[in-house]
Amino acid sequence: MRAAGLRRAWIACLLLAGLGFVPAAWGAESHGGGDHGAGGDQGGGHGAAPAAPIEPLPVAPRTVPVELVRTLQLLQDRIAQGSAQAHHGQRAFLSLAESRMIGLDPEVWADPVSVHAAVTFGLGGGGPALLRHLVASGKVPEAERPVVFGALAYLEGREKEARALLVKIDPLTVPVSLGAQLALAQSALVVRDDPTQSIRLLDLARLLAPGTLVEEGALRREIFVLAQANDLVKFETLAVQYLRRFRHSVYAGNFRQRFAAALTRLDFAGDDVRFARLQAMLDEIELEGRRELYLLLARAALDQGKTTTAVFSAERGVTLAESGSPEMVRARLYRAAALLVVEGRFDDSVETLRMTDRAVLDAADRDLLDAALSTAREIRAGPPAPMPVRAEPTGPRVLPVAPSIARAQDAIGRIDEIMRRSER
Repeated sequence: MRAAGLRRAWIACLLLAGLGFVPAAWGAESHGGGDHGAGGDQGGGHGAAPAAPIEPLPVAPRTVPVELVRTLQLLQDRIAQGSAQAHHGQRAFLSLAESRMIGLDPEVWADPVSVHAAVTFGLGGGGPALLRHLVASGKVPEAERPVVFGALAYLEGREKEARALLVKIDPLTVPVSLGAQLALAQSALVVRDDPTQSIRLLDLARLLAPGTLVEEGALRREIFVLAQANDLVKFETLAVQYLRRFRHSVYAGNFRQRFAAALTRLDFAGDDVRFARLQAMLDEIELEGRRELYLLLARAALDQGKTTTAVFSAERGVTLAESGSPEMVRARLYRAAALLVVEGRFDDSVETLRMTDRAVLDAADRDLLDAALSTAREIRAGPPAPMPVRAEPTGPRVLPVAPSIARAQDAIGRIDEIMRRSER
């Protein structure tokens, strides 16, 4: 048994040595004395000669712009994971990095690697100031000018020029980090004229930068482009993906509000089918996120006057909320506000509205509560009394005669009298 164990250890040592890794503890005999098993070293030495050192692979030093951009990307990846601290620190870092790069020797920008890093920085949130500095330096290589001038036009809002310069560049021909940012910018430039191409570019951005803030942003944008195109299958797939993978993102709260509004506008063919697909999609999400989405959806449906959707979503919110929680108060408020106009539900809804605890509502929901109670009072009071209508006179209608007409009529009467006298 001992010999078999030593044999296995020796085989493992050989395999690791073949990979260039030999643990220090295996570089010498661990038992000090002679070999106790077959095939031992008969020369009385203290183990095999140490393996020759492995030369490190040649790695070119990274330029300052590259190092700063990589630091920015690490910070932004934490933002995609939900770090509020990273989000607050991003602005200070952007300012610091921009000042550092603007202060570099102009010859730095003769290197395409540094130029690519600068463009990535600008498109990644740094803004146009650094790219203006690059253009003013006159050191940008000729081959890199289209991407620099195109990115600068994009950041300055010169859309037509940006489209002419940037859309021609293949994101796969530049470094990966720049390619992802470039695809994201290109998608925004073409979305109005060619939504299909915009979706393809957003897919590419996601593939080039998985797990990063670029992917998070591309996923958010693509979901809403798909909603406008009414591509329900891909919309549902990507929405579930976002809500699973980036639910803690700093930008997820804004996404959920827009997502709820988009859901109320989608055509799912009919209420039964729509609600079944909606429930199946949201069931993929964890309880907390699912509850919040149902509440946001109920509120968005109320704002758009979609009573059936509001009732369905509020009911789901009620079933997912804990008794007495602020979420339960919101869900019951939304349900009661939607049911006010449903036959047979008026009295119960009014009672729920009156019992609602205003203290746990935010300002917008307090306004909703006030509006619902005001509507309830108007419904209970009934339609306003009709305005009195003046009775029509029973005799012939006498129109007032203007003074000029009266004088003309008097003159005609006198002429008629003169003519009758002359005929006698």
